[in-house]
Amino acid sequence: MDHYRAFQMLERLLHSPQKLINQLLFQIPPPMQSMLIEKYYTFDEPFVREVLGKKLSKGTKKDLDDVSAKTGITLKSCRRQFDNFKRVFKVVEEMKGPLVENIQQNFLLSGRLAGDYAAVVFFANNRFETGKKKLQYLTFEDFACCAEQLIQNWTLGAVDCLVEDMDVDLDREFLQDLKDLKVLITDKDLLDQHKSLVCTALRGKVSCFTEMEANFKNLSRALINIAAKLIHTKDVRDLFIDLVEKFIEPCKSDRWSGNDVGVFLTQYTNTARALDAFKHQCLWERYMGTVKSCIMTMYHD
Repeated sequence: MDHYRAFQMLERLLHSPQKLINQLLFQIPPPMQSMLIEKYYTFDEPFVREVLGKKLSKGTKKDLDDVSAKTGITLKSCRRQFDNFKRVFKVVEEMKGPLVENIQQNFLLSGRLAGDYAAVVFFANNRFETGKKKLQYLTFEDFACCAEQLIQNWTLGAVDCLVEDMDVDLDREFLQDLKDLKVLITDKDLLDQHKSLVCTALRGKVSCFTEMEANFKNLSRALINIAAKLIHTKDVRDLFIDLVEKFIEPCKSDRWSGNDVGVFLTQYTNTARALDAFKHQCLWERYMGTVKSCIMTMYHD
C-alpha cells in the first residue's frame, strides 16, 4: 500500500519528468528516477499500431474501449499510453530544433524511446493513413523507420535548421517542386532513355529481368505520379497505401525478391543522373532516396 500511495503522488511528477528530477520530497537515486520515467513512458506495440496516424483528440480517446478489447491491453494502460502521446505531442509540436532531441530534453527518455515518440508525433501531425487492411502487415517499427527517413529528408528542418516546427511539418516548397519530375514520364524520349539505361545495367543481374523490363514504364509512372500528387494533403496521408498498391503489390505479384527491388531502385535512381535533358537532380535524389528507403523497409519477402 505504501508503494501504491507513493506512486500516486509520484505520477503527477512523471507528467513533467524535469520536475521529478528536481523535487526533494522523494529520495530516489538518479538511476531509479531514469528507470521510473522510462517505464512510465514505455508503450505496447499493438496499442500504438492501433492509434498511429490518428488525431490525438478526445474522439480517439473515446474509442480506447475498442482498442483495449482488440489488443487485450487494459483500458487503464491504454489511457496512460494515449495521454503520454498527447502530452509529448503538445509540448514539442511548436518547438524549433530536432524533434528527437526536444523529446529527450523535455521528457528525459532514452534515444530509442524518444525516436519512437518522434515517429508517433510526426504521424499524428501529418495524419498518415496506417489503418487500411493492406497496411496491416506493417509493424510500428516499419513505420518508425519510414518516419525517421521522412523527418531527415522531407521536412523543413532537413534544409533549414532555423525554421519553426522544423521536424514536424513537411517542406511544402519541396512537395510543390516534385511535379517537375513528371518530365521523366511525359517526355517519351526521356522515358525510353531511362528504361534503356536501367535495363542495360540490370540485364543478367536480377532474376525477374523479363517482368522488370515489361513493367518498367508502369512502375516509373507510379513512383512519379505519387511524387507529383504530394502537394495535396490527402495524397500525403495516403503515401503508404499508394506505395503498397502502386509499387510493392505489382512487384510482389511478379515475385520480385527484396534484393531485386533494392537493385532496381538503386539503378532507377542513379541512371537518371545520366539523362542530359533531365535538370532536377537534387530534387530527384531527395525524393527517391527517401522513397527507396521506405519501400525497402515495407517490402517484406
